[in-house]
Amino acid sequence: MRQEGIGQATLPSNGTEPTPAGLTQAEPPQARPTQAERTPAEPTPAEPTPTEPKPAEPTRAAPAKKRDAFFDNAKYLAILLVAVGHAWEPLREGSRTVTAFYTLVYAFHMPAFIVISGHFSRGFDGSPRRVKRLITGVAVPYVVFEVAYTLVTRWTDDAPDRDISLLDPLYLTWFLAALFIWRLTAPVWRLVRRPLPLALAVAMLATLSPAIGKDLDLQRVLQFLPYFVLGLLLKPEHFRLVRRRAVRVAAVPAFAAALAVAYWAAPRGVYPWFFHNDSAVQLGAPAWYGPVMTLATFGCSLVLVACFLAWVPGRHTWFTALGAATLYGYLLHGFVKQAAGPAHWYDHPWIHQPLGALAVTLVAALTVTLLCTSPVRRVFRCVVEPRAEWAFRRGGEGGRATA
Repeated sequence: MRQEGIGQATLPSNGTEPTPAGLTQAEPPQARPTQAERTPAEPTPAEPTPTEPKPAEPTRAAPAKKRDAFFDNAKYLAILLVAVGHAWEPLREGSRTVTAFYTLVYAFHMPAFIVISGHFSRGFDGSPRRVKRLITGVAVPYVVFEVAYTLVTRWTDDAPDRDISLLDPLYLTWFLAALFIWRLTAPVWRLVRRPLPLALAVAMLATLSPAIGKDLDLQRVLQFLPYFVLGLLLKPEHFRLVRRRAVRVAAVPAFAAALAVAYWAAPRGVYPWFFHNDSAVQLGAPAWYGPVMTLATFGCSLVLVACFLAWVPGRHTWFTALGAATLYGYLLHGFVKQAAGPAHWYDHPWIHQPLGALAVTLVAALTVTLLCTSPVRRVFRCVVEPRAEWAFRRGGEGGRATA
């Protein structure tokens, strides 16, 4: 995901100092002797010949594009909440408080991540260079980790006959399949009128149909689509709006109210609506609940995403660099979570006490943080960020691929 650099003014190409506005650089005319007036004793100025190299004019190197610390910070904090949310899953039963926090986190952590992913997909235009990056950065990791999670869960879920199916995303890999589809459709959403209402209509219709099936997890792809489209539409100035002091102050009571509602809703089983992976009928509700809950959850999630982004620091912090490697933390922390079952980590009674839940939270946060560090990136770069030059023709539109 590229981020836009900040343009800088450059000096004139001839290396002279810029002239103040309103002044000209014309020099007063000077009398020069004509060729006829020159005498043999008078040296003739040497004219440059085509064979004489002219001195190189000083050039100014193009400024390197800088990453925006705000977005890296936001991605790191969002992926931290993803890992913590997964760690809380076995603790929900019997704990209304954990379920409330779980519901609150699931209401905005993936929407925030998807909005940011959409924002950085604005430049996708279907060109060979970007398609190549989509294949190496999304499709290849999807295939690798889909196979890896299938093999691992045969043991952790005691399902030795589980088939490897690239059409049925397993566990965390649904996001890669969804991102691949969303990014391919990015040019369409930039073309149509009123893309966000159209994406919301698609999501609402998806909740009406239990027959969409599990192929590429299309139910979740369609229901999360409005967040991606919203990210496509947002400009940098929109993100600056939510980072104002007034929004930051308002985010505190907003989160407190959301937590109170989540605590009230905990025993009522509301949180599955934020998973966005089932139709209304599959959730045991009348079909007309689907469109209504789509709008309700979108509005709720949108407010919480804004509150979350309001508190993301915009300056460079100790975890800013980790935000550039969130895909590593996302894809790898699932193996640790899967190992928790066979290892019986959640079987100890104290884990289900308040201090145990706090310990689980800290361990999950530390684990995903370590998985975003440079040593882990060096080891797993070949499968998370493969170059795969051997798979592509050399050449772009005319047969030459550019990285």
